Amino acid sequence: MNFIARWLATAVAVAAAAWIVPGIDIVGGDNAWIIITVFALVLSLVNIGLKPILQMLSLPLTFLTFGIFYLIVNTLLLYIASWLTDGLFGMGLHIATFGSAFVASIVISIVSSLVNSLIGDK
Repeated sequence: MNFIARWLATAVAVAAAAWIVPGIDIVGGDNAWIIITVFALVLSLVNIGLKPILQMLSLPLTFLTFGIFYLIVNTLLLYIASWLTDGLFGMGLHIATFGSAFVASIVISIVSSLVNSLIGDK
């Protein structure tokens, strides 16, 4: 149940980022919510699988930049999830620039943490 709650929180966060951030567009179909939920599922799986590895590899840079490089790792994971959903399903998010992906990763982090705190662990 915990994974489903986090997945739905990520879906709400991705929808907010697609709505707020210019340069982030939903592509690949007519029903935006299906595309967002599929993208959120892929992003959640990428976060489970790759995020701990990338955090460990980038730990020295994260330490030197006082944690700011952690945002670059989140941006890279957003790019990976976008590439995977486009390659596997032919849909997902189109990311125009690195700046829009960077801002979108910040929005997704903030919104998903807010939604997760509202949902709670139960």
